[in-house]
Amino acid sequence: MLKGKIAGFSAQFVLFGVAGVVGFLVDTTVLYLLKGLMGVYGARVISFLFAAFATWLFNRAITFRDQKSGHSTIREFGIYLALMTIGGSVNYGIYALLISRHEIIAQNPVIGVAAGSIAGMLINLLTSRFLLFRFRQS
Repeated sequence: MLKGKIAGFSAQFVLFGVAGVVGFLVDTTVLYLLKGLMGVYGARVISFLFAAFATWLFNRAITFRDQKSGHSTIREFGIYLALMTIGGSVNYGIYALLISRHEIIAQNPVIGVAAGSIAGMLINLLTSRFLLFRFRQS
């Protein structure tokens, strides 16, 4: 029983990581598209929202396909976005700290995005798994 739960969590960890890669690509693409118009800080807020939407779609369809939130689709996304904001705050804090202190990262913000994304991933996995997608489907 415990072995099956560990295997299930391990699979979710890997799939959540794949969703994170998708989110990272969306995040970075939107950031680079908007940074000339909004600067690296403002563009990152918008890019985070796009990334959160992309990862929510992936996670609800694939990572947590056997688990449901018990909420309507719109409410589920709202809760997901709120939960991702916790990890996103850590993510953004590390990003902002790095680009404000290291010129090389300010010139190449993808490095800051990567560092922030890794830091926020575990927080986001745990909140998704244990707070949102917590109901097993029969």
